[in-house]
Amino acid sequence: MSRADDTELVKQCINGDRQAFESLLVKYQKPVFNAAYRMLHSAEDAKDVTQTVFLKVYENLDKYDPKHRFFSWIYRIAMNESIDCLGRINRTEPIEDELEDQGRGPELETDGELLKSQLQAALMNVKPEYRTVIVLKHFLECSYEEIGEILAIPEKTVKSRLYTGRQLLKDLLTGRDVH
Repeated sequence: MSRADDTELVKQCINGDRQAFESLLVKYQKPVFNAAYRMLHSAEDAKDVTQTVFLKVYENLDKYDPKHRFFSWIYRIAMNESIDCLGRINRTEPIEDELEDQGRGPELETDGELLKSQLQAALMNVKPEYRTVIVLKHFLECSYEEIGEILAIPEKTVKSRLYTGRQLLKDLLTGRDVH
């Protein structure tokens, strides 16, 4: 489905076509959930954020500007909701402690799963402004331009935050003290 298709579905939704909204929901539900999960590392919180995102999308479809890509608009809502959720749950306790207590259970048996777990733990200890660009670039495969559009920041700022975020992740993964 192309940008024009999304814009057409939005128009149909505004005109009361529930089927068109269902099409948008089916297309974007999983990517929005994945983005929220990468930001929050909690399936329950990601589900809540996903529901909130689609509620806000439905309530604000008339505010969508077709000059921009629909996925940029919906991802911006998803990132903002995820950041708001982080603020509400106030994740100040380090996640590494939780992982150490779990031991090497069956879900972490393979090196790949262990690495994924360590990466996610490190990601959760990076400030949301850096985590957001890392998630958008490396997990959702957005371009610098798309990230800038989603976050309403210049491409130069995207690159700067991405560089800093990667450095922080590297330091966390290699055991360096990060403040």
